Amino acid sequence: MNITTLTPDDNGDVDWPSADNDRRVVVTLGAFDGMHLGHQAVVRRVVELAHRHDVGSAVILFDPRPAFVHASGGSDTGSDTNNPIDTDALTGVDERLNRLEELGVEQVYVVHYTLAFASKSYIFFLGQLTGKLGMRTLVLGSDAAMGEGRKGDIKAIANLAAATGVFELDVVDDRGPGEVRIPRDWTPEAPDAPGEPADPLADASKAERRAWSKKHQAKATRAWSSSNVRYLLAHGRVREANAILGHCHAVTGEVVHGEERGRSIGFPTANLGDQVTGYLPVDGVYAGWLVDMGVADMGVAESESAGRNTTQDAPRWPAAISIGTKPTFSKTTGLHERVVEAYCITEDWLELYGHTVRVEFAGFLRPQVRFDGPDELTAELKRNVEETKRLTA
Repeated sequence: MNITTLTPDDNGDVDWPSADNDRRVVVTLGAFDGMHLGHQAVVRRVVELAHRHDVGSAVILFDPRPAFVHASGGSDTGSDTNNPIDTDALTGVDERLNRLEELGVEQVYVVHYTLAFASKSYIFFLGQLTGKLGMRTLVLGSDAAMGEGRKGDIKAIANLAAATGVFELDVVDDRGPGEVRIPRDWTPEAPDAPGEPADPLADASKAERRAWSKKHQAKATRAWSSSNVRYLLAHGRVREANAILGHCHAVTGEVVHGEERGRSIGFPTANLGDQVTGYLPVDGVYAGWLVDMGVADMGVAESESAGRNTTQDAPRWPAAISIGTKPTFSKTTGLHERVVEAYCITEDWLELYGHTVRVEFAGFLRPQVRFDGPDELTAELKRNVEETKRLTA
C-alpha cells in the first residue's frame, strides 16, 4: 500500500499529486476513527469496485479527526500545551493505516485536516479529485457530508455527478442495525459491580425507553458509529463495542518502569507510559491481550523487514489489564492522568521495557477497588487471571 501525506496551505489548498492519466481510481474519504463495521463496508466497496473495473483504489484519510479540529477551533494535535491531544480518538493514524492495508487498499492520502481545508466547497473539492486523482467513482456512507457547512450531502453530490457525468456516486448502507440512544452530555462512568454491564434499555418497553431518553436528554445515534463505540467503552461495555468494531479495541504505548508493586506480590505488569495512543476505556480491570510490537523506536518498515507483521505475527499473550486514574492532571490534556498496566499470563519471563506494545480489550472484569492488604489483593488478582483465561480462550 502506498501512503502519501498531504498538508493544505494557509488557504486550505492541497497540492494533490497528478495521477496516471491512463488509470482511473475509486475513492472514498473520511477519518475512519475506529475502523468499525460501517467503515469496513465502505472501504470493502471501494476495493470491490476497483477490482471489478480494473482501476485503482484510494482512501483519503483525514487526520486529526474533523470533529476534534472544529471543536478545538482549529488546534492541531501535538505534545505541548498549545496543541491539545485528541483524547477522544479511538485509534491513531497508524492503526487506521494498518486496517486499510488489510482490506486491500492500494493508495492512501493522509490529509492534515484544517479549518481552512474544511472551508472549501464540495464542488471545488470533488473537482480536484476528478481532475488531479482521476476519480471515476466516489463511494460514501449513507449520511456522509462534506465541504463548507457540510453542504455536500448525498443528494447534492448525486445531483453533481449526474449533471457533470465525470464521476459516479456509489452509496453504501453503513448504518448497521438501526439507531441507539445516547445521553447528550454523558461522562465516563465505571460499572459498580463485577462483570460486563448490560444495556440498560435491553428489555425496556417503548414507554420505558421514552422515559429514559427524556431523563437523559438522549439523542439518536447510528449503532455503527465511532460515537457509540466511545460511549460503550466509557461505560465498561467492551464486548458490545468490539461487536461494532469487528475486532478488539486496542491502545498502544511504550513499556516503562513503574512502581513494581505487582512484582512484589508475584504479578509483574507491563506499565504503559504517558503517551498512549487510542481511546482508554473507563477505569477498571479488563481481560484482553498484550501484543509485543518490538523496540519503540523501530518504524513500521524496519519492523516488517525484521520479519514481524505489526498485527499478525507479533508475540501476544492473554493479559489482565488495569486502568486507574492518578489524582493529578496532565498539562497536555487537562484531564486526570491514567495508568495502564497489563499482567501477561505466561510462564516465560518477559523483558518488555522500551518496547511498543498493543493492549487489546476483550471484556470488563471488575471496577477498581481498594483492598485491605496484599493477601486480599493477591487472591482477587488470581480470580482475575482465571476469568481472563476464560474470556481469551
